[in-house]
Amino acid sequence: MRILLLGLMLNISCALYPIPAAAQSADAGREPLRVYIGTYTSGDSKGIYQMRLNTRTGALENLGLACAVENPSFLALHPNKPVLYAVGEMASGGVVSAFSIEAGTGSLRLLNQQSSKGKGPCHVAVSRAGQNVLCANYGGGSVAVLPLDAEGRLREATAFIQHQGASMHPQRQQGPHTHSVTLDKAGRFVFAADLGLDKIMIYRLDEAQGALTPNDPAFAALKPGAGPRHFAFHPEGRFAYVVNELDNTVTAFSYDAASGILETLHSAGTLPNDFKGENSTAEIRVHPSGRYVYCSNRGHDSIAIFAIDSASGRLTPLGHTYTRGRVPRNFNIDPSGKYLLAANQESGTVAVFHINLDTGLLEPLGEPVEVPTPVCVLFVTSPPNR
Repeated sequence: MRILLLGLMLNISCALYPIPAAAQSADAGREPLRVYIGTYTSGDSKGIYQMRLNTRTGALENLGLACAVENPSFLALHPNKPVLYAVGEMASGGVVSAFSIEAGTGSLRLLNQQSSKGKGPCHVAVSRAGQNVLCANYGGGSVAVLPLDAEGRLREATAFIQHQGASMHPQRQQGPHTHSVTLDKAGRFVFAADLGLDKIMIYRLDEAQGALTPNDPAFAALKPGAGPRHFAFHPEGRFAYVVNELDNTVTAFSYDAASGILETLHSAGTLPNDFKGENSTAEIRVHPSGRYVYCSNRGHDSIAIFAIDSASGRLTPLGHTYTRGRVPRNFNIDPSGKYLLAANQESGTVAVFHINLDTGLLEPLGEPVEVPTPVCVLFVTSPPNR
């Protein structure tokens, strides 16, 4: 993750960039799926872009800028309101922004912003009941909770936890670096993967009060030097997985939903045995069927594919697929489980793959679609008409 020197305030111009009418009607008769792309804006990017995925053919179309905003590196959607949230990474602090999604066009209109309470916010999530937004501050090594009002606007943070400690890597682990916040299926527990500490911190969430309390035990430990980055649950809730950025592994856990406790099962490498180059992992996703885990490799420029044993939760490597671009940061799987979209940060493209549901393997579809510096892929499953 990089922290960009962009100044103290975000420069936002949201509803000024409506989606062209021709683009709105181009896919008439199909079953389109709206996709938002978060980016870094140090180069050609202007903010959050909108795409449309044809769920029958896998064709992807770039509809242009949905909102001009600096450095919206990670996005999240409210569970029952047409509101999108983005973190903004800044050198001297961080911001979380709320946007309303305009029905029909998909353009984004700024509702408001609040401080993330730390440097370099890199990940954002919305609580299951939709009452709070949670963010991870990588640069500051902290977690914050921001309550929401009835319209989905952000209020000032009601909870802030500063992580403490270090681990073994001489450059990357001399202090805490919280890289993600993930809620369990019931929304009772929050899991903050801290790359700097080699720990997944575990908190109990009080939804009504917007408060976090350390669980008992307060964390699950990773192998020293692993560098946990992003964390994902199995759809059944019995297992969980974390991708480790520094040692290029994925670790599987069993999960007790009543106590919030993670128990380590094993770790598996994300790279081919004969790969000798530089690499760091980025994203992890569990397939909606619960049968496969996917992880992105930056350097090898691939998606690593694993099969999940349904009884034990353990992983078996199935192979790797080239992402048709350089430095695949984030990727996402559409809700039907048919398609995987990979954001190639350095190439400035988003590539589409068809997922073979029988084997879990990936088949490239069409040509990668250009979008500047993509780093996050977010699906909207239905038109935001509410």
